[in-house]
Amino acid sequence: MTTVTGTGRRRFEDVAVGEQLPARNFPLRRADLIRYAGASGDFNVIHWNERVATSVGLPNVIAHGMLTMATATRLVTDWVGDPGAVLDCTTRFVRPVVVPDDDQGAVLEVSGVVAAMDDQARTARIDLTAVSAGQKVLGKAQVVVRLD
Repeated sequence: MTTVTGTGRRRFEDVAVGEQLPARNFPLRRADLIRYAGASGDFNVIHWNERVATSVGLPNVIAHGMLTMATATRLVTDWVGDPGAVLDCTTRFVRPVVVPDDDQGAVLEVSGVVAAMDDQARTARIDLTAVSAGQKVLGKAQVVVRLD
């Protein structure tokens, strides 16, 4: 059984290389893209206007890359128990997340595994897999967290 400390974070001693994080599905709808645009200041029309998105060769409106990465990282922050535990987050964007204009939107399916641990720093590197519409959307997605 994994325990958390008084800070709500996972304990280093209770985590092991190979541990699977519970996979999650995160919905992304057009309204989420609009909220993210307002918060980030990224109002690029490919994130809200289907006509423009398709005119530049996209299949439809796409989610912001940073929103996709942040959403995938939620798997780790929820697992570790503290968003402040994240020390580093890296990825390559390999495919966009296409967000149709309907009630369902897109689904980002995220799974993760503890891939490495550093005894000295008391950190763990989590390797993430993020898939939408059956296609991998992030490559080499890794999050390093400090454990208690």
